[in-house]
Amino acid sequence: MKKRSYQETALRILILLVGLTIAHLGVTLFLLSDLGADPFNVLVQGVYRTSSALTGWSILTHGRIHIILCFVIILILLFADRSYIKAGTILCMICGGPIIDFFTIFLAPLFPENSPLLYKIFMLALGCVILAYGMTIVIKSDAGTGPNDLVAVVISDKSHKPFSIVRIVVDATFVLVGFLLGGAVGIGTIICAGCVGPVAGVFLPFNEKIVQNILRKFLPAIQ
Repeated sequence: MKKRSYQETALRILILLVGLTIAHLGVTLFLLSDLGADPFNVLVQGVYRTSSALTGWSILTHGRIHIILCFVIILILLFADRSYIKAGTILCMICGGPIIDFFTIFLAPLFPENSPLLYKIFMLALGCVILAYGMTIVIKSDAGTGPNDLVAVVISDKSHKPFSIVRIVVDATFVLVGFLLGGAVGIGTIICAGCVGPVAGVFLPFNEKIVQNILRKFLPAIQ
């Protein structure tokens, strides 16, 4: 594999950050709709509730369990295929929270307590589409992908199955295991599990062309 120049690496990371920002705009809309956690966070919530009940440790929090599960995924990939772990994988872990906090400050007024259910469902679905779009930019930047998203990416690559189908199966597995462990499932969870995979499948080839065009424009040496 050809070693990338510092310029190419920096440009790919910049593209990743743009995609990450778009994706977490979608996540923020999803969370503010308050109609259920996304599939991975259902799993996180289930593991958190079960581990807290079994151990009684006050040190355990939802956020810390989230980090632990992400590290577990990374550790598994270190043994399975470490080529998927890149600088962007770490950036996704570090930057996701602050980006969501930033958008929450500005978007919270769009979600008053008396918001109609149909409005919440619309904003949630919009958030899922935006999340899927941003996620595919992150994936096609090839600078690294968030650990939880890597699960579907790796399985799709290794099995040679469509990403959209694999993503649905992975999200459904997260939801099922999380629910059995005590995680909360809502209508938003179902919409997200059924929407993100297919929409991402549509956006993947589209954003691959965009990323390649950007690389060729700013790095003419790339063919």
